[in-house]
Amino acid sequence: MKIASIQPRDTDAFDLHLLDHEGFEIARKLQVPVWVYDIDKARIPFANAAACKLWQAESEAELSARNMGDGMSSTVAKRLKQYQNDFIETSATFTELWTLYPNGKPQNVMVVYSGLRLADGRMAMLCEAINTFEDEPENVRSAEALLHTDVMIMLIGEDGPALYMNPAARNVVPNIRKELQSLFVDPTDHADLIIALSATGEHRLVAEVHTANGNRWFDISAKTCSDAATGAPAILVTAIDVSELKMARDKARYLADRDLLTGCYNRSFLQSHLTYLSTLDAPPQCAIIFFDVDRFKQINDRFGHEVGDTVLRQISNRARGLIRNCDMITRLGGDEFLILLEGIGSIEEIDQRVEELRDVISKPIFHEATRINVTVSMGISVFTPGQADFTEVMRHADIALYASKEAGRNRATHFNEDMGRAAQQRNQIEEELKTALKRREFVLFYQPRVDLRSGRVVSVEGLVRWNHPTRGLVMPDTFIPVCEETGMIEDLGREVLEVGCGQAIAWHAAGYDFEVSLNISPRQFADKHLLRTLYTLAQKPGFPKGKIELEITENVLFGDDRIIAKKLQTITKMGYRIAIDDFGTGYSNLSYISRFPLNCLKIDRSFVDQLPSSGPIISLILTLAHQIGAIVVAEGVETEEQRDWLANQDCEQAQGYFLSRPVPPVQFLEFAEQLNAQAEQ
Repeated sequence: MKIASIQPRDTDAFDLHLLDHEGFEIARKLQVPVWVYDIDKARIPFANAAACKLWQAESEAELSARNMGDGMSSTVAKRLKQYQNDFIETSATFTELWTLYPNGKPQNVMVVYSGLRLADGRMAMLCEAINTFEDEPENVRSAEALLHTDVMIMLIGEDGPALYMNPAARNVVPNIRKELQSLFVDPTDHADLIIALSATGEHRLVAEVHTANGNRWFDISAKTCSDAATGAPAILVTAIDVSELKMARDKARYLADRDLLTGCYNRSFLQSHLTYLSTLDAPPQCAIIFFDVDRFKQINDRFGHEVGDTVLRQISNRARGLIRNCDMITRLGGDEFLILLEGIGSIEEIDQRVEELRDVISKPIFHEATRINVTVSMGISVFTPGQADFTEVMRHADIALYASKEAGRNRATHFNEDMGRAAQQRNQIEEELKTALKRREFVLFYQPRVDLRSGRVVSVEGLVRWNHPTRGLVMPDTFIPVCEETGMIEDLGREVLEVGCGQAIAWHAAGYDFEVSLNISPRQFADKHLLRTLYTLAQKPGFPKGKIELEITENVLFGDDRIIAKKLQTITKMGYRIAIDDFGTGYSNLSYISRFPLNCLKIDRSFVDQLPSSGPIISLILTLAHQIGAIVVAEGVETEEQRDWLANQDCEQAQGYFLSRPVPPVQFLEFAEQLNAQAEQ
């Protein structure tokens, strides 16, 4: 132990009346150094002549004036406080090797110290140097290292309390009388330790321990030995605090198994758990519920990604609150989740649990003052681990989820073999579409738009068809959904733009003044390459500015108004016009029509089908459109009565099977010339 000696300095004189001077008369006559150390004030109020010589002080007064706390290490200060506590609690006496530094020179002394109560009631320390200690430097240094190390070192009686504790151990376990068993939070850790020591004489473990600062984790090594003082059996324990490391590892392990946003298990953990289930002698029958949030992209676009994250967290929390301890919820990515049900019974039981999940998950979600209505679509597949390939099981659940989407969303569907065959056909279509895009097998048919006042063909909508090499003409409802899901819609949309703009250039070069309308899908509108494609086409010779109309749906306009408006304005500056297709069927917020450069509103065919009962809605759309200077086109006109009603309400244009089906370019020209000639008569 190192206690520095500092030269006297101007300071308040130490109160010597704290000591009973008569009681120390004998000590003054002793030839061995004896002194009293006031632990609280870091002063020596009493020292005999031998002690003054040891401390290299000219007098007792000079030594009493020294502040022994100056230069003292924190470890020594803590050790002295530990002694003081021991003296207060017990009549302990200790013998240790100290290293004193009188005038900065090290002096190794074996000291016996015990508690001494001062006159004011405080506990001081009586020190007696039994001899100066001349030992090898290695031994002295090892004693110093034992004192200053942060490693806990304890010698514990085999059946009793601690026999020795270094300062680090005393800091952690302040009660020197505690037995080893009482230190462990989990009694089984102590039991395992004793069993291992009995078998091999040593053991190592990481365990949670009661400490003065709460429960902490320690890397503990223990060996059987003998007490050097008595020869009795003992246990030497060394322990290193690894709480921070364990917490970091636990967090890393948690993060490796969990999704950061929702706290659900991730795909990797799910796979490892299924592998474990497959190794059981009797694996339980399981079901997976694969689900996602209906129209989640629209939630992100309309309210922002922060709200989208809130939706995902709330959905996962609700699902976790309903499943059993043996079940598991996993976030696969995006808005896709999977629930694994273990030990399921009948299909009826699964359906009941699925309906409970859907009912709870689909309750409104609130983000601050925003209310979000959500629904989920689910696909269900039943299997037994080890008897079915999980990749195939996942594919089945995905197919069933797709069937739920196809059936209108907000429902759950069990997989069956018919779905498997349909999925196989869909996969075949997907592969053929990749080839079709490379070979440019897509063509445009054109459906005329007729001015209801003059009866003339004034515009035309280009509608894509797949000219399949063996099956002939394939309608868009067969391949457009596949293109949208796979991302091929961007390539297809680019091809449609190129073909449509090329046809418009050719017609205008031939003297035909038709406006050509082309569809832009939501995914294509979000494509960062769209503006470059439109700009390239607008730079082609003969490009008819103001005669190419791009049709977008309402949900394209949900998101950051400023960004969307800027994009639309850039497109119109290139020479394109903007139309809203299927108007009235989305999350209709009529205020946007005044914020964006819109030239045309196309009334959805569902309103035209319901005429005349839907008349008030169509009249409202007509009024709004006229207020902003946009023309109105009625889609899906199938009867003469519908056409006449629209004309009487001052609807500008109409298109539909009553007027003409979509036809190839040559046939369209023949129809347009014939109809326009009749209109001029």
